[in-house]
Amino acid sequence: MEYLTIFFGLMVVLFAIGIPIAISIGLTCLVVLVISGGWSAIPTELFALQMMRGLNNFPILAIPFFIFAASLMNVGTIASRIFNFANALVGHIRGGLGHVNVMASMIFSGMSSTAVADVAGLGQLELKAMRERGYPRRFAVGITGASSIISPMIPPSIALVVYGWQSGTSIASLFIAGLVPGVLVGLSLMMTSFVVSFWIPLPRSPWPGMRETLRLFWAAFPPLMTPMIIVGGIWSGIFTPTEAGAIASIYALFLGFVVYGDLNWKSLMEVLSQTVRFSSIILFIIAIATFYGWLLVRLRIPQELAMLLSGLDVSNMTILFAMVLFFLAIGCFMSVVEAILIFTPIFMLTIQALGIDPVYFGILMVLALSVGVITPPFGNVLFVLIEITGLPFEKVVAAVAPFIIPILLVIVLLVIFPGIVTFLPDLFSGR
Repeated sequence: MEYLTIFFGLMVVLFAIGIPIAISIGLTCLVVLVISGGWSAIPTELFALQMMRGLNNFPILAIPFFIFAASLMNVGTIASRIFNFANALVGHIRGGLGHVNVMASMIFSGMSSTAVADVAGLGQLELKAMRERGYPRRFAVGITGASSIISPMIPPSIALVVYGWQSGTSIASLFIAGLVPGVLVGLSLMMTSFVVSFWIPLPRSPWPGMRETLRLFWAAFPPLMTPMIIVGGIWSGIFTPTEAGAIASIYALFLGFVVYGDLNWKSLMEVLSQTVRFSSIILFIIAIATFYGWLLVRLRIPQELAMLLSGLDVSNMTILFAMVLFFLAIGCFMSVVEAILIFTPIFMLTIQALGIDPVYFGILMVLALSVGVITPPFGNVLFVLIEITGLPFEKVVAAVAPFIIPILLVIVLLVIFPGIVTFLPDLFSGR
């Protein structure tokens, strides 16, 4: 287990002093190789071969496709159509635009695939609407940031694709399993808005009537079909998760060019450039992390950890709570995808030895890590909100902090009642 300390401790130190995470992982692997004596026994060419093996994988191709589709959905009027439809549905309920904010994020999650994309796509629109209607800035910033973590849970989710590939778990089952927890997080935030409305004024919009609601639904209907096409196509066997990414990209192009006409060749080139940059970063990290995972297994670290934890005289629930606390802490310092790449190989044998469903564990892991995007010091969503609002870092953190409580309560609920996560995949698989 001494190698585990080196693996994790050295990598954290390198990351803390400002070295990019991919380089930190690579340097850690090289140091461990030298210390373990494996440097002389393992050909240096194996490093590059293992990196290529990680990228030469069909499911990984889904990542740039989903990034491309999400970027296309962020261009034009799709975000405003979703927001207007959500406002017609729940804007008249006590809590007003707080509910609209969450509902719009739940819908947009079916296209954005990441929390940062949700804030970048919907955040400015939501904050502008809440400011114009007299909502307290602190509440508006807090609910906007908190609602963004629904995106990694509702398909398509890049985090779930990466976990599925790393763990060998069905991506289709993960997509289905993420639906209920994602909705529960949304409902918990909406309940928080309802309760807060008794203490601070949260103006409500008048209900526009059934005719106008149906008109707004029809205006938002094409993008609303995106998650249905993806999940339905995967689960029915029409296409694989990777092919679903390609279908989502084609559908997004069709909406932008043909249905709405708000996509042009200039904006398409910008989207392609953004997709290449973002995909390159993720794929480079995946390549390095593949060698990291291979070295972990070679040094028998996951096997030793599994034997250690399975030999403890404690319940699985206690171990899961400990893992959740660990992931909540890790999420404060690493992005969700980076943490999944690093820790999935370490914990997979452990959860298998304990008899924990890998689909359930994946959802719990992604949700706990996702809280990190709205917590200091490295929460990506916090920095996007700073850019959008112009507020200082400490005020954005103070605004978001109270909304973390309902999200944590949902995580506790999922640990106590695993069936909340597993019943939909079991239902669709016939178990």
